Amino acid sequence: MPEPARITAVLGPTNTGKTHYAIERMLAYRTGIIGLPLRLLAREVYDRIVAVRGPSVVALVTGEERIVPDRTQYWVCTVEAMPEGMGCDFLAVDEIQLAADPERGHVFTDRLLRARGLNETLFMGSETMRGVISAMVPGVQFMKRERFSDLTYSGSKKISRMPGRSAIVGFSVDNVYAIAELLRRQKGGAAVVMGALSPRTRNAQVAMYQNGDVDYLVATDAIGMGLNLDIDHVAFSALSKFDGRRMRHLQPDELAQIAGRAGRHMNHGTFGVTGEAPGIDAPVVEAITNHQFRAVKKLQWRNSRLDFGTPERLIRALEMRTDDDWLTRVRDSDDLLALKTLAEDAEVRARASDGKSVRLLWDVCRIPDFRGISHTEHAQMLTRIFGFLHENGRVPDDWMARQVKRIDRADGDIDTLSRRLAYIRTWTYVAQRKGWVADESHWRGVTRAVEDRLSDALHDALTQRFVDRRTSVLLRRLKQKEGLVAEVNDQGEVTVEGQFVGKLEGFRFRQDKSASPDEAKTLRQASLQALQPQFSLRADRFYNAPDTELDFTEQGGLMWGGQAVGKLVAGDEPLKPRVEPFVDDEAGPEVAQKVQRRLQHFMDRRVATLFEPMLAMQKDETLQGRAKGFAFRMIEGFAVVPRGEVADEVKALDQEARGALRKHGVRFGQFTIFMPVLLKPAPTRLRLVLWSLSKGLDTFPEAPPPGLVTVPTVEGATPGSYAMSGYRAAGERAIRIDMLERLADMLRDQDTRGGFEATADMLSITGMTLEQFAGLMDGLGYRAERGEREKVKPVDAALADVPEPEPETAPGSTPGAGAGDPPETAEDAVERIPDAGVAPLAETAPETPEVAPDIPAAPEEETPPGETPAAEAAPAEVEVFYTFTWGGNRRGQQARKPQGRKAAPKGKRGKPQGGGKDAGTGAQKGASKPAGKNKPIDPDNPFAQALAGLKTK
Repeated sequence: MPEPARITAVLGPTNTGKTHYAIERMLAYRTGIIGLPLRLLAREVYDRIVAVRGPSVVALVTGEERIVPDRTQYWVCTVEAMPEGMGCDFLAVDEIQLAADPERGHVFTDRLLRARGLNETLFMGSETMRGVISAMVPGVQFMKRERFSDLTYSGSKKISRMPGRSAIVGFSVDNVYAIAELLRRQKGGAAVVMGALSPRTRNAQVAMYQNGDVDYLVATDAIGMGLNLDIDHVAFSALSKFDGRRMRHLQPDELAQIAGRAGRHMNHGTFGVTGEAPGIDAPVVEAITNHQFRAVKKLQWRNSRLDFGTPERLIRALEMRTDDDWLTRVRDSDDLLALKTLAEDAEVRARASDGKSVRLLWDVCRIPDFRGISHTEHAQMLTRIFGFLHENGRVPDDWMARQVKRIDRADGDIDTLSRRLAYIRTWTYVAQRKGWVADESHWRGVTRAVEDRLSDALHDALTQRFVDRRTSVLLRRLKQKEGLVAEVNDQGEVTVEGQFVGKLEGFRFRQDKSASPDEAKTLRQASLQALQPQFSLRADRFYNAPDTELDFTEQGGLMWGGQAVGKLVAGDEPLKPRVEPFVDDEAGPEVAQKVQRRLQHFMDRRVATLFEPMLAMQKDETLQGRAKGFAFRMIEGFAVVPRGEVADEVKALDQEARGALRKHGVRFGQFTIFMPVLLKPAPTRLRLVLWSLSKGLDTFPEAPPPGLVTVPTVEGATPGSYAMSGYRAAGERAIRIDMLERLADMLRDQDTRGGFEATADMLSITGMTLEQFAGLMDGLGYRAERGEREKVKPVDAALADVPEPEPETAPGSTPGAGAGDPPETAEDAVERIPDAGVAPLAETAPETPEVAPDIPAAPEEETPPGETPAAEAAPAEVEVFYTFTWGGNRRGQQARKPQGRKAAPKGKRGKPQGGGKDAGTGAQKGASKPAGKNKPIDPDNPFAQALAGLKTK
């Protein structure tokens, strides 16, 4: 006879290697099945077996995942998904003590009573199950496993004092999130593990903890079910939880199941409490550390012999009670409640009229309520699915696609993504049921892909919210006392161990402002430690950099490319400023000294280069006496000195002294003594900075943009700032001093007492309008009197310039024009043009035309045939001009509003009397127009020909 199948109960506390032992026993057979309490744990075991035997012979079957190769030998399942009647050589069920669980216990009890392997059966669990297993399973053998390491109680610890490699356990989502947020601020972050996470999200979170990216794990009691992690300490944030119906205290064996996760394999572990959790009572502590708990007396049970005749008969079978002292009927579970609800629906009752339909109804009711919204909404969804399956045999593709499409979105926060993951689990479950969808492979792939996308998005969201990778990496490195590696890119961004920590601006480290106060200290400590070699390397590069890479700003800053590396401060002499480097103390004194020397060399050379003519004059030993003294004044004024300030000294200079100074480029202007070569933009920028330093200004005036002749004046400007900029303030505008001297040269030729008008050249060199020029002259000490006059059109000017034609004697000459008469001028010819039908050329209104005696006068409204209508009179156009006279103060005076004066009396044809052509034909910009020379009449000019023709009539 063949030997009977061996049944063994492997019992013991956590960390005894029970699951590992079961995997080894299963792989010793050709086929086997192992049932595990959690989908997460099933995935972990599946991955371990695949690593040994390969994916082609290992199947994974859970409620939402089904991977079944054609040559499957080993089945890894959740306990609920274990296939029945497989006839495998080996069968194992892990965490068998869950048979006493009020929610799921009846499934584990069923496996304990009915599931068997052909050759060997293993039940792994707590020692508390010894009595009940012995009573319920005939012929069972027991194997006791001792814990590999010790477990001790360490009392209460604050989160801030929590040791590394710790797991903090919470019993609500809000509690888990709050703890993880606190750990992020104080410890760099934590991984989060909850039962509602998908295996993909859970594995990604656990991987962060296992590889050391974070030192802390925040979890629900899900970690108590066989998840093997490298945990040294377990801290409970509470000792009670809501079990779906009420708040209750955790039992000692439940606490032990979770606390036992600390101390894996040969490493000892500790457990305790944190936060507001009270201390664990001494008897409970003793029970946990000695693994002594109350034995299980009752197992949850539900009848497995179901009657599918009608829904009512099925309900009665499920509600059947037992007389066994070791068993108690499970309370109404979700699937039974769903069945009762659907059975009350008339349409459902009508459809469930035979055994096959009732069995289908029961399968539909067993769809878990992953969404957890409400019992009513869940029942409505089940009714819809049952209707599809009963009527069509399939869930329609278009309806299925709409349900999945609504969920397939990876945006949103943690809670939103978690809800979508719960929703997709429903459709993943439906896709996994054989025959429920038309294309099972397609929908399994689609739902799995959506779950993966949501899982990745949830992992990213959890990591972003609860993990500061930067701080956690740097803390880990600091604890390991390893050399930190810093890198600085071209933009000065600093990364330490691949984590962005801030920017290096020159030789100062600017820490990332996004760090919280709790993180800032760690961040700076790690960053500066890693930057030590970078400071030295950067100082060497800076010292050897060419001057073209360095510059100074208009506020006295010193730049290396786009980075501030120092500032200028006043020195012992105005032309010898000192430099103050910007170097962090942590860089060390050697780096600071090297930077300071390089900056000082740069500024000394820059001053020597830009002020070379002025410094050469300072060193010229041939200058003696007053010339040498005046050269000193020029150097004091940075080569720009208003003449009014040194008028007496200029008068005292003889021609020889002036000549010696002119050799150095000094120009003695009417308003300013200056060196034109130092008015260029670069010397001007430096002059303003050095002058501002010598005056002790807080804010330095900035030079006007290059190329501008005049700029608006600013109220409240520091006295002397315009001169240092190369300008002289005059009223509302300031003019460049070299252009002012050119204007002064033009004004010398004008009658400043009798008055003069601005010429086109004056307006051109200043780039001003006539009104602006008047304000400038007023600011320079001139009176600007405004006047208006009638503007002469260009055609009048043309007529005025037409020379008199040479006299001719012709047969048809005009009577009375004898040889002795004076020659007729163009102006006289214009006077003789008949008025009838011809518009006059002057700007005055035309006279009333005379009507020929033989032609009747036409009405005002009509024009006689052959006549041209008379042009209407154009209004006279007025132009503005200014007359400038010297006001008696060449040093300038307060600007005043220009005084107006009446236009000069008009003479014949609207021209001013006594002014001739010059007085009446001023240029449009205010300049007087010079008189034109008489020219012969152009024979090609039709107007000139008309005049000649009139003269012959």
